[in-house]
Amino acid sequence: MTVKSRLKIMMFLQFFIWGCWLVTLGSYMINHLHFTGMQVGLVYSSTGLASLLMPSLVGIIADRWIKANRLYGICHFLGAIALFTAARISDPDLMFWVMLFNAMVYMPTIALSNTISYSSLEKEGLDVTKNFPSVRVFGTISFILAMWTISLGKLELSNIQLYIAAGASILLALYSLMLPDCPTSNVKKDKSLVSLLGLDAFVLFKQKRMAIFFVFAMLLGAALQINITFGDPFLHDFALNPNYKDSLVVKYPAILLSMGQISEVFFILAIPFFLRKLGIKKVMLLSMVAWTLRFVFFAYGNPSSGGFFLLLLSMIVYGAAFDFFNISGSMFVEKEVDHRIRASAQGLFMTMVNGIGTYLGAVISGKIVDYFTVDGVKDWQNIWLVFAAYTIILAVIFVVSFRYKNDRDAMKNVKAAA
Repeated sequence: MTVKSRLKIMMFLQFFIWGCWLVTLGSYMINHLHFTGMQVGLVYSSTGLASLLMPSLVGIIADRWIKANRLYGICHFLGAIALFTAARISDPDLMFWVMLFNAMVYMPTIALSNTISYSSLEKEGLDVTKNFPSVRVFGTISFILAMWTISLGKLELSNIQLYIAAGASILLALYSLMLPDCPTSNVKKDKSLVSLLGLDAFVLFKQKRMAIFFVFAMLLGAALQINITFGDPFLHDFALNPNYKDSLVVKYPAILLSMGQISEVFFILAIPFFLRKLGIKKVMLLSMVAWTLRFVFFAYGNPSSGGFFLLLLSMIVYGAAFDFFNISGSMFVEKEVDHRIRASAQGLFMTMVNGIGTYLGAVISGKIVDYFTVDGVKDWQNIWLVFAAYTIILAVIFVVSFRYKNDRDAMKNVKAAA
């Protein structure tokens, strides 16, 4: 196989593992294990906790002691053990600790997969900018395929989803032996521990504009985690209504949710156009409005003909909600910070979104779900409206607090690249 083909298989398996359980595990824990909203939120918060430091720490290990492709395989082997163990657990506290360990070994592999890809493409003399997207897209495709597999197999309320993810992890651990050799990451060995951990980027908090930006990155990371944790359980609860229990929404909720990932693909391609026309501040504002619409459509959507249209609209706007802040936000960081700390700043951005934001979103949303639960029945309409109010308030505060006057000039390079 060519190097690109080997990397595509790696990306496919990398995100197939995640797609098997990330969206549907909440439904399994609520409906089969009878966990509370708070307990489910805590389990999902493990991803945020693991994302605070583990990717950086594993990066240091790959840089100094273990080849990145070998470390990649070790992490996935340990992840397989954790997922296999989680499939046999019914205690919420034990589930949290096992899934925390799984997150500690899985989250760093996302960065390692990028490192392996960049290094391998460069060794082959291939342009990374032109060739990496065609490799990475196989991760999105596999995530969607995994969701369809679990849903069509009617495994959303079963621990089989975790066994399938564990099997894919073992397969990827073995497949890592076929990956191109990658002795070290691209981080220089003479950097200090502070720089390797991305802590030098915290100097950006001295700048009011950047401090505000990173705070909103964290708050929108919370919105993303709310969606991931409780989107699938919400759709499953329509089965409580006799009129809906045999609907496609109830039978295959993960397939409906996968429409959001498909929407992502189109909005990613549309980002350069929107940035040229509107500028970065308005694009990020659109993300917050899209999150509000996502939650409002959830609040009033249902499996009936008219209600299903609202659910479908919620999947379409998800692409804008996710992409317009995450990608445009990363571009904003790349442009604004000193080139000497750009890598650290990108790490800080991801820590705020996938670390602190993810943890807060999982824990707080769990408490809100429990607050609106009476005798085991969740008032999903009010739950989603609370989340919608949260994101629209963020949008209003963002408009008045985030100052950025040179949107058009900032996007000149985007126009040229497009």
